[in-house]
Amino acid sequence: MSHGSQGISADTEYNEQLSTEADLAQLPELPPGVQIPAPGQTPRRKTRWPDAIDVIFEKDPACSNIFEALLYQGLWAIIYHRIAHALYKAHVPLLPRLISQFARFITGGIEIHPGAEIGKRFFIDHGAGIVIGETAVIGNNVMLYHQVTLGATGWWRPSPGRQQKRHPTIEDDVSIGVGAAILGPIIIGKGSRIGAMALVLESVPPNSVVAAKPTELLMKGGEPLQKHQELTQGWGGKDPWEMDYQI
Repeated sequence: MSHGSQGISADTEYNEQLSTEADLAQLPELPPGVQIPAPGQTPRRKTRWPDAIDVIFEKDPACSNIFEALLYQGLWAIIYHRIAHALYKAHVPLLPRLISQFARFITGGIEIHPGAEIGKRFFIDHGAGIVIGETAVIGNNVMLYHQVTLGATGWWRPSPGRQQKRHPTIEDDVSIGVGAAILGPIIIGKGSRIGAMALVLESVPPNSVVAAKPTELLMKGGEPLQKHQELTQGWGGKDPWEMDYQI
């Protein structure tokens, strides 16, 4: 029995080694002189702080200590929202809206309706100008940059009543770039990335990347271009998952 167990263990280690080598072989070729560490099997070590603070250390390298984390507007926005949402679910009148408006004032314009449902480890980077509507649903480990709107498609749309879902559902592990607008009762699938300035009006499947069209170069060196050139900033022919700075 002992010999058989050792054989199974050796086969398992060998298969894991082959799997790791295959994963590394799929990584893009790097320019000369550029090195990146191999992906590790051990997840990031969690800090002793609650999820609302721990996620700041995970997603923002600029945050180096707890005192800086406590200055993040997004942290206070989610704290006040948890209070307002609990009162909203308890059908307390007026007070939830007062709390949300107070939070908007002290956070530089992060407006979250008390009715919105937000999961764990929610993070807003550079919190400013965020709008999240009443019937929005946000999953776990979702990240927003500034000036993101999770809104409706307008009061002019026909609807049977105010209780109809009008705002998007954002599933787990989604990142939404600066200035993006996601409108209507659509679903952004798990693990997707929405690029900067994107206008999303239809549901997005899981593990997708959505990006707005880059700007066009009309003049170069003071001379107008007969054929306009797109300022792709590296998008052309490359894997969009690698272009994190576009998100």
